[in-house]
Amino acid sequence: MKIGIQGIRILRAVGVAVTTGAMLSTGALYAAPAQAAPVQAPVQAAAVPAIVAKGGYVMNNANGRTLYTKGGDTRRSTGSTTKIMTAKVVLAQKNLNLNSTVTIQKAYSDYIVSRTASSARLIVGDKVTVRQLLYGLMLPSGCDAAYALADKFGTGTTRSARVKSFIGKMNADAKRLGLKNTHFDSFDGIGNGKNYSTPRDLTKIASSAMKNATFRAIVKTKKYTAKTRTKSGGTRTMAPWTNTNTLLSSYSGTIGVKTGSGSTSKYCLVFAATRNGKTVIGTVLASSSAAQREKDAKKLLGYGFGKI
Repeated sequence: MKIGIQGIRILRAVGVAVTTGAMLSTGALYAAPAQAAPVQAPVQAAAVPAIVAKGGYVMNNANGRTLYTKGGDTRRSTGSTTKIMTAKVVLAQKNLNLNSTVTIQKAYSDYIVSRTASSARLIVGDKVTVRQLLYGLMLPSGCDAAYALADKFGTGTTRSARVKSFIGKMNADAKRLGLKNTHFDSFDGIGNGKNYSTPRDLTKIASSAMKNATFRAIVKTKKYTAKTRTKSGGTRTMAPWTNTNTLLSSYSGTIGVKTGSGSTSKYCLVFAATRNGKTVIGTVLASSSAAQREKDAKKLLGYGFGKI
């Protein structure tokens, strides 16, 4: 049988189709091998930092999630980080007038001399506003300012009663926050054996305090100059108060919070920083020096930002 050229072309086409169908029906024996998925390098988790401080804690301030802990629930002396709660109690007072004044008493001066305590160098007889006292409390860590605030905002007919009342308010606030490992027996951290907290608890106190705009403004201030009224009615320009929290100058994004030190507490720091809209807040307790507590805090901040 003769087959024309056109017929040959048709037969070739049919053969190709049949061959292709056979390949498909038999599992594509001649198909190109599949490309293997590229191997992903494993993500290396950031190494947990080693700090000198005996206690440390860091959390995501947005949701309270723990990012780091070292002895986070171990009770320790807190030094002047206690003053975070002092300020918090003052700022929680109903109908608070930050411009109301307090007359500086000799008792406040005698107190810091007898305790060799840190001072805002307040002058007896001067009238100082509550706002100024809060700066004197948080920047130079003035125990005289702490005493003045406790005397002002405690209740009672004697100074002793008012101070006791104020410390009671500090403990009541800790209880409201659900803190079971915190107790205050002083308004400034110079305790009598029963002034303690933990890295976790102090971090939670600071996080709560930072919700107050006035508190936030104070603790991120590097330097402040108060102008007080003298006993004779004049104006006194105080020597500038410099914030003891050196992180404000050495770690970008730092927004607070408070240093502390003492023979029992060693060197402490409650710290907070914001970067790219995220805030990390934490505490180190019982570090070996002022320089080391700063190094410890920087390590924990870096680690914390790496986890959120």
